[in-house]
Amino acid sequence: MDFRITARDTATKARAGLLTTAHGTIQTPIFMPVGTVGTVKAVHQYELLDHVLAEIILGNTYHLCAPA
Repeated sequence: MDFRITARDTATKARAGLLTTAHGTIQTPIFMPVGTVGTVKAVHQYELLDHVLAEIILGNTYHLCAPA
C-alpha cells in the first residue's frame, strides 16, 4: 500500500493524494463507508455504486472472521 500527496493547502493543512492498494488506486479525500459484520448498514448496494460512488469500503476483519 502506498500514499502519495498530490496537492497541499498551506492555509488549512488540507491535502489531496492517491492511495494505492493491491486492488487499485483511490483519490483522496473520499467518503469511505464502513461495513460491520460484513455489510454496510442503511445503504443499499445499488446506492453505494450509483449514488455514493464508493471506491472503497472499510471492513473490520474482527467481524468478518468466523468464530473458532
